[in-house]
Amino acid sequence: MPAARHTAADLDTREEGEPQRAGIQSVEVGFELLEALSQAPGALMLRDLAAAAHMSAAKAHRYLVSFQRMGLVMQDPVSTRYDLGPAALRLGLASLARVDAVKLARERIDGLLTETGHTLAIAVWGNQGPTMVHWTEAPQTVPVTLRLGDVMPLLTSATGRCFAAFMGTEGRDAQRIAPMIRDELARLKKLPRNGNLPLADVPQSPRDVEELLNDIRRRGLARVVHSLLPGVGGFCAPVFDAQGRLALGIVVLGSVATLDTDWGGVPATALLRCTRQLSADLGHGPAMPRP
Repeated sequence: MPAARHTAADLDTREEGEPQRAGIQSVEVGFELLEALSQAPGALMLRDLAAAAHMSAAKAHRYLVSFQRMGLVMQDPVSTRYDLGPAALRLGLASLARVDAVKLARERIDGLLTETGHTLAIAVWGNQGPTMVHWTEAPQTVPVTLRLGDVMPLLTSATGRCFAAFMGTEGRDAQRIAPMIRDELARLKKLPRNGNLPLADVPQSPRDVEELLNDIRRRGLARVVHSLLPGVGGFCAPVFDAQGRLALGIVVLGSVATLDTDWGGVPATALLRCTRQLSADLGHGPAMPRP
């Protein structure tokens, strides 16, 4: 008696009835090659691509033949190296066009609020500077006199420091921020020395500003303690888009009596983890600043 033959429809019906939603393993295996290409700094030889995808060169070649036909991969006829093809580019651009950075950030706020236990905010660059566009207060939080639409100072707020450090060190962004920093620095110098701002945390000269911003870039996020408001501390970490531009900043702030303002504390590390994942979701590469 001949063996029973299964059509594609039979297989699909059988797979749909399985409790763990069985997929197509060969698709998942082949995707490892595309993932390896997306993480590589440039085109790869077959042996290097196969090694990155943890498979033999012969097996990788079979997948690459199909991917070339689909336009997902292309091979340089001279160097024989493989790279992502035009179909992969179209998929990536279509995905990026559907991404709303602020909406994506707002979806992560509740989880971050649970993890940190402190008030969170989202800021974007507006016409006048870094502007608050979303605010979520933690239960039993100390009231902070900030509102949606408020523009944050560049040198005495974690939000402003984050934007000043990561919006770019050259080009149009730097040209726009530089005079704003000079004006704010001049205003800070006129404050009475017995005011509420502790001088240790506020830059007093262009050299102080440069050192502050370099430290922020090195750590990957900005911090203030008492600088914006007496008794209040906070962090702000950047979220980058696929072009490496600063898309927004996420802020965590609270009373210094309850907020851990240590660079290695829960608020800072949770915030960094969240913003780095958001940057990756927006298409930003792995070369992120590390604390």
